[in-house]
Amino acid sequence: MKFYEFGQKENPVIMLIPGTCCHWKNNFSHVIDLLKKDFYVVCASYDGFDDTEESEFLDMQRETEKIESYINKQFQGAIHAVYGCSLGGSFVGLLLQREKIHMNHGIIGSSDLDEVSIGKAKLQTMLIVPLFYKMLHSGKIPGFIRNRMVKRCGEEYVKHGLRMMGIGGVDMSFVSKRSMKNQYYSDLITVLRNHMEVKDTSIHCFFAAKMGDKYKKRYLKHFSNPHIMEHDLLHEELLVCYPKEWVKDVRNCVL
Repeated sequence: MKFYEFGQKENPVIMLIPGTCCHWKNNFSHVIDLLKKDFYVVCASYDGFDDTEESEFLDMQRETEKIESYINKQFQGAIHAVYGCSLGGSFVGLLLQREKIHMNHGIIGSSDLDEVSIGKAKLQTMLIVPLFYKMLHSGKIPGFIRNRMVKRCGEEYVKHGLRMMGIGGVDMSFVSKRSMKNQYYSDLITVLRNHMEVKDTSIHCFFAAKMGDKYKKRYLKHFSNPHIMEHDLLHEELLVCYPKEWVKDVRNCVL
């Protein structure tokens, strides 16, 4: 696991944690310069999803431990803010419940926080990952799938959303199927406690209302008194399509 740092060290630190099977550049490169004006920006890069090292993603637990180790070593165990994009929101939850480091603010970025049985997780992984693996390694998405996505979500969102996932961005053909399976599966079986609360830590949830109310209910279930920022948008649409507005909302939450 690697970490990339940007900006002035005297600024408050914000860590950005990517989504499922995402390269940190595809996920966050378009907002780093905007954030650098106010923050010291750290981008986490998962094992198995960084093109500068040979590694494989094993499970959520061990990646969380590496994030904690980095924060303890580099920032004496305390960090101002952590933003988790999609899958990254599960890491924010794990950091909160483990209490091995302190964060002043945790931001859940449109995360679904799915929790399913081991059997269901294995089945979903078996069905989804081969298709996703093929798309990442070819850099293409089947036309009929793209057309359905555009019809449902709009051309602009699909273009930027696919780039975030590595189709049209940084080449992701180096990623192994094992890394993808381990990440997808271990996220599905990750269990977060209910009504979590840590002294002097605020949790903010960027709720994409077009995902459905069940996700807001999950945020209210897992976190005690979360600050919910509701947007009438799709999953991480604010981040991928409206970076200036996204940065403004992040600043309003943590500064």
